[in-house]
Amino acid sequence: MMHGFGWILGIEDTCVYPHAGARMQPLDEFELTEHNRRWRDDLKMARDLGADSIRYGAQWPLVHTRPGRFEWGRLEERFDFAVNDLGLQVIADLVHYGTPTWLSGSFADPDYPQVVADYAGSFAARFAGLVDAVTPLNEPVTTASFCGLRGVWPPALTGWRGWTAVTLGIARGIQSSIVAVRDANPHAQIVHVEASAIYEADTEALSEHARHLESIGMLPTDLLTGRVTPQHDEYAWLIENGASAAELDDLVRNAATFDYLGVNYYPDLTPRTLTETGGAVEQHATNQWTKGLVDSVRGFIRRYESPVIVTETSIEGSDRVRGDWVDGSIDAVRRLAAGGADVRGYTWWPMFDFIDWSYASGGRNVEEFQVEDRVVAARTSETSSKTPFLRRMGLVRLEEQVDGSLSRVPTAAAERFALQAKNSTPSGAAMEGH
Repeated sequence: MMHGFGWILGIEDTCVYPHAGARMQPLDEFELTEHNRRWRDDLKMARDLGADSIRYGAQWPLVHTRPGRFEWGRLEERFDFAVNDLGLQVIADLVHYGTPTWLSGSFADPDYPQVVADYAGSFAARFAGLVDAVTPLNEPVTTASFCGLRGVWPPALTGWRGWTAVTLGIARGIQSSIVAVRDANPHAQIVHVEASAIYEADTEALSEHARHLESIGMLPTDLLTGRVTPQHDEYAWLIENGASAAELDDLVRNAATFDYLGVNYYPDLTPRTLTETGGAVEQHATNQWTKGLVDSVRGFIRRYESPVIVTETSIEGSDRVRGDWVDGSIDAVRRLAAGGADVRGYTWWPMFDFIDWSYASGGRNVEEFQVEDRVVAARTSETSSKTPFLRRMGLVRLEEQVDGSLSRVPTAAAERFALQAKNSTPSGAAMEGH
């Protein structure tokens, strides 16, 4: 997939449509950010900023309109333009937090693994030769949190038993999807993308809890790769939370492999410190700057022995802060490569700002923990304007105009990314220049 080192941009593509009884409106970032109107210009911008590849969402809820029925027209037009007109490689993001609304149990539905495999295989067959790089499901651990632990998105399960039900479904679904994709397109490359999990404890009493949460963060990938045998640290915990020995054995028998491991890391969101107040354990973001990125990449490589692509990173804040993270994170990747780490690409995600997920939940704070008061205050605003909900994480700012439309304004951080992509290829034994 990667010839040399890949400079990648991603367009936020969360696509979650409510099932019956859900407490949300459709969460369709392509629509909310007006990408559906501006997709040609957005893709051209990615090319002009120096990207050679783009992570792009297939929007499963909109494509798979009923069992066995797929509407590929919109994707065909966009992929053809990106690849044949602009020379971009597409890394297709098949599932990004949402399932078709007719699949009543969503990720926990008994039919989910087969349904998602049918979709993945149909996609791979339809776009073979045009789009050969495929991510079966973005961030299993985040999906399980929002859909199974905290009941934010369908199937809206709660608690660790809900998390386990969703995670087992996801793992089976990824296994079956990988088989279907490779059967349909022997040249396909699987990019498995997972969020980093970094926890620290402010007291010795919480250290085991922090270790447990980090271990849970690895469980979806351990499950799909067949590592969760009775000797696994979390095997008994999974059984206690509703998994059966037969289910776990089946995942071991159907162990999957991937070609690249995508690592998602945000310096202001990923590392968390556990504290205890009044008997309750709380999580607080702890910015480790590049240390967390380096530790995360090294940890994933050590655990799974796979080439790594940094598939998401960015930081929320001023243009200056974002520009500093462009330089700092790319320098960290350069140091990793120089030290022998097999890192194949770097992705800034998102290329442009996006609409906070709470916008679709009536302003209800849906984040896993409070990041900062300003953001929470914006989410509880009753204004119809999108401005209070804009997450300033892009290289390109979205600016709401008088008519409500969202203009694209490249920042100094965008210029720094373009300069890095043009003049700087990380070097090391695992990387070759273009």
